Order: sequence, then C-alpha cells, then structure tokens
Amino acid sequence: MKIEREKLLEKLEQMKKDGYTYLVKITAVDYVKNFEVLYFVRDIEKNDDQVISVDLNPDDVWVPSVMEIFKAADWYERELYEMFGVSIKGRRIKKLLLEKWDGTSFPLRKSFAWNSEYETEK
Repeated sequence: MKIEREKLLEKLEQMKKDGYTYLVKITAVDYVKNFEVLYFVRDIEKNDDQVISVDLNPDDVWVPSVMEIFKAADWYERELYEMFGVSIKGRRIKKLLLEKWDGTSFPLRKSFAWNSEYETEK
C-alpha cells in the first residue's frame, strides 16, 4: 500500500496496534526518476504480511526514522542511508563503509560508478 511520507509514522503505529508487530525488513528501489522505500511488516499470529511503500522525489530523498516504533529498524535505516543515500530524519548514523568512502556516492543507486577505487584490499 502506498502512503505519503508524512503519514508513515502514523500508519506504522496503527499497524503495530493492529497486530503487525514484526518488522521484517526495510529497503529501497532506485527507479532513477524516483525512489521507493518499502517497509515489510508481519502479523505473526495471523501469518499475514503487508508492504508499506513511500515514493520519494530524487531531489528530496528522506524518510523519518521508525526506530521508536520498531527497534529492528536500526540496521535497515543504516543501509538506506549508506547504500541508497536516503536520509533518515531523527537519527545520526555513524559511517560504516570503507574509510575512503566520501559519502557522496551510494553503491545501490543506479548512478553509482563502479571502479577499482571501491574494491576492498586483499
């Protein structure tokens, strides 16, 4: 189900009250002209999964942190930030990528230029 970014926290809080207490994962998709951030949640008792989708303009790529609702969001939000370049409002994320990573290119974006500069040392 697609929702607006501004309604994300409210929707996830309601879903958690309704039994969707397990955050399966958070990821993003780069469609070049826009980004989509996907939140996968599960109601374990009913064995039901739901996907919440937020579309983002490539010039305004951010979502609010959902850590207050789901503690499991920690590493997923780190991945959104470092790998896709999606800013997480309400969080400061410590850089985990290689020391030479400058924070301006993101490996899971389609615009990322792969070259030997980012290869790990053997």
